[in-house]
Amino acid sequence: MKVGKVYRDQVVKTIKNGIEKQDNAFIVSCLKVSSTDLCALRKTLQQKKAKVYVSRNALAKTAMKGTDFAALTETLEGQTAFVWSNTDAAVISKELIKFAEKHEGLIIRGGILSGSLLKKQDVKRLADLPAKEVLLAQLLGTLQSPMTRLARALNGKTTELILILKQLSEKQGGK
Repeated sequence: MKVGKVYRDQVVKTIKNGIEKQDNAFIVSCLKVSSTDLCALRKTLQQKKAKVYVSRNALAKTAMKGTDFAALTETLEGQTAFVWSNTDAAVISKELIKFAEKHEGLIIRGGILSGSLLKKQDVKRLADLPAKEVLLAQLLGTLQSPMTRLARALNGKTTELILILKQLSEKQGGK
């Protein structure tokens, strides 16, 4: 077996594993993005627990055959990079959008979130969402709101009852 074939097979396997075994994955084209800028993106995403894997288009297309990413193969141009992670997809998409705004050579092609295909517009909408922790806090606040109002209402009625009892006691000569 030739070394080149072994290498290509390994790259295809790595891409397939990254796509299929991670909670979310994004695909980007890196046209005219310097290696320094790409390393900076890689470091930023690494801090967010995401991995960047750069591949040639031919190998990326081979790896994407039969996966949820297959529909995105026609959009590939230039150098292709995959970004995958098991962390909050909104955080990762925010970083990609922010980087793409500063570096016009980075083009977001799409992604996968929990098995659902995301188009470029979907990735931008995902980036507009607050972080998972913020959404959970908002949900908790919404759930607690009726209970808090009920507690305040009951507390108010209890206070009124105490005032009425105090007034009756004073009328009857009590202190």
